[in-house]
Amino acid sequence: MSSIFTKIINGEIPSYKVAEDENFFAFLDINPNAKGHTLVVPKKEVNKLFDLDEATYNGLMSFSRKVALALEKAVPCKRIGVSVIGLEVPHVHVHLIPLHSMQNIDFKHKVSLTKEEFEETAKSIAENIQ
Repeated sequence: MSSIFTKIINGEIPSYKVAEDENFFAFLDINPNAKGHTLVVPKKEVNKLFDLDEATYNGLMSFSRKVALALEKAVPCKRIGVSVIGLEVPHVHVHLIPLHSMQNIDFKHKVSLTKEEFEETAKSIAENIQ
């Protein structure tokens, strides 16, 4: 059975897409820790980060960096935090979280955004991808 992320990648579930190439997909987290919280996933469905082949692992980190640099330009913050936990969805995903304080990375405090705020944020990040 396909993961929710595979369904997002395939367009079966809507998302606020930030970036995509032939191997990776980035989209806004719909239950964000902070405005701009982005998930980066390989299109190939693999459960655990260290089960990725080396090329895909390195590609995921490189693609995540590109998205993080754009995110930092689009959403003012002190820095971009990175987290890979992987317990919620059995599909490797990198969390890129704009940080204003340590509270933003703990996954206990969430922010609410309107549909328009999600759309504006995704567009702004996408426009900063280089």
